Amino acid sequence: MVSRENAVIGACILLTVALALAIESLDTTYPEWLPIALFLGGGVIVPLAINGALDRRETA
Repeated sequence: MVSRENAVIGACILLTVALALAIESLDTTYPEWLPIALFLGGGVIVPLAINGALDRRETA
């Protein structure tokens, strides 16, 4: 059985990859730091924030 934390992380990573592929397919110019920021934000920071909020709600 998949834990809630793993499900949130997996969903965020899938959405981040889909967004990165969509941005890449637009054929526009973007800053060099955008892919790194996207993967750090969508794959690390957002899941941590979501899981932290859900943990606080469960303990309250």
